Amino acid sequence: MTFVGLGTALNVLTVLVGGGLGMLVGGRLPERTRDVVTDSLGLVTLLMAGLSTVEVTSPVLRGALGSGAPVLVVLGSLLVGSIIGSLLRIEERLERLAGTVQRAVGRGGTSHESRERFVEGWLTASLLFCVGPLTILGSLDDGLGRGIDKLALKSVLDGFAALAFASTFGVGVLFSAVSVLVVQGALTLAGVLLGSVLPEPHILALTATGGLVLVGIALRLLRIREIPVGDMLPALLVAPLLTQLVVVLR
Repeated sequence: MTFVGLGTALNVLTVLVGGGLGMLVGGRLPERTRDVVTDSLGLVTLLMAGLSTVEVTSPVLRGALGSGAPVLVVLGSLLVGSIIGSLLRIEERLERLAGTVQRAVGRGGTSHESRERFVEGWLTASLLFCVGPLTILGSLDDGLGRGIDKLALKSVLDGFAALAFASTFGVGVLFSAVSVLVVQGALTLAGVLLGSVLPEPHILALTATGGLVLVGIALRLLRIREIPVGDMLPALLVAPLLTQLVVVLR
């Protein structure tokens, strides 16, 4: 039996199961093994970031915006989004929220380090699970009644990724299931009500911008630089809006 939203329900389930198994395994792993896992996740995140960012060269996006505009749209989205996020102090608020959630679930302590670990796991997994063409296109297909093939594939990938992330970051990864439920649920509902949310060029601009945000996550995982990725999240909203502005003005 199928129903609208089945793909998102399946995705949430695989994240919870994978994350739960990861937490069970993670406690039995030595620190050096967890460090290697984190490095591996950083490299894979970097790979996925590259695959997303390359959409800036898509002929569809160039056709809609012009040959030189896609890079400028991504740059503008990151700059405007980061300024908005910085003024709203999103990164700081996420850390405070993480402390509140940790106290509620009674896990992992309340130190700055543990809150940072919680936020990083939550934010990393949420971005990885919620940014990308499979998220948007799969959710829209579900809402339009075209099946859940894309979300089924994504669910399998996310389940394994959740296992790996949770073995290192712990309970924060489980809360990314809420992000999946909210983001994919909203997109599925939009597909039901509106038929479609974004034209393809807007999706590609969002994907490319999200890819660069994932680069920031990868640099944090690899312990290269602590980029305030949380402050960059508004860029994901700015990207399709800026794309529409360029399309209208062109």
